[in-house]
Amino acid sequence: MRHFLTLRDYSKEEILEIINLAIDIKKETKKKIYKDYLPKQTLGMIFTKSSTRTRVSFETGIYQLGGVGLFLSSNDIQLGRGEPISDTSKVISSMVDMVMIRNDSQKELEEFASYSKVPVINGLTDKFHPVQLMADYLTIMEYNLQANLKVAYIGDGNNMTHSWLMLAAKLGFDLNIATPKGYEVDQDILNQALEFAKQSGAVISVGNNPKEAVKDVTVVTTDTWVSMGQEDEKEQRIKDFDGFIVDMDIMKLANKDAIFLHCLPAYREYEVSSEVFDKYDEMIFNEAENRLHAQKAIMVWLDSKRG
Repeated sequence: MRHFLTLRDYSKEEILEIINLAIDIKKETKKKIYKDYLPKQTLGMIFTKSSTRTRVSFETGIYQLGGVGLFLSSNDIQLGRGEPISDTSKVISSMVDMVMIRNDSQKELEEFASYSKVPVINGLTDKFHPVQLMADYLTIMEYNLQANLKVAYIGDGNNMTHSWLMLAAKLGFDLNIATPKGYEVDQDILNQALEFAKQSGAVISVGNNPKEAVKDVTVVTTDTWVSMGQEDEKEQRIKDFDGFIVDMDIMKLANKDAIFLHCLPAYREYEVSSEVFDKYDEMIFNEAENRLHAQKAIMVWLDSKRG
């Protein structure tokens, strides 16, 4: 049995196998072909952090695969209200076929998974957002940019940045990261990525200069400067991130055929200008839709590895 907690746990071959499965499933979905890959299976969806895209994509996805999604918010279960994570995991995993968790703690996610009798999927934690990166790479493949891929991430050294690090290190493409001083990536995660990069051939660069980071890249991406739970830091973060907006001046430094990606929600005139967002909105919303197809593929792939 396998879990999907971080791309650190996956080989290049496994990541591409899931992506290629997502491509096939998306083609079927566009033709209104809905195969019962997971007939009558139940996906338990645990949310301690709210989300638009994560809930809709997983609930729709499991339904289209022939199963049903069970939404569990922090108000619906005992998790975090006194019951040990181990007990919650043992109980829930004895009643459902798969679990997706979106919460504030990678540590708690991994503890839940260690006691679970069924596959557990990371829908987002403080450290990683691997399902989003699967959707992002699916989008990159659809635009035929995977050959000689070079990505620039501009913004906060957060769970998205960490996930880009793992994807680049595993697949072997170049990644430039530019964060404001004081908002750098987790050093342990960076060190892990650099070790994987030695095997894959990935070239990873981290720094504090967005203009240097975007030179000649084929993909530019960013994320919100103020994630959920950081609202009290908003004013300070806006000051600290001055100069890190992805605007047309930044995009002009990238390859002339470069694309822009954003995991959403996007806050115009903060991390991205309205002009850039509007120019690339078709691919951004295609990227958002690809959460549905990538996650369906993850669920089908995990089910196939139960043994």
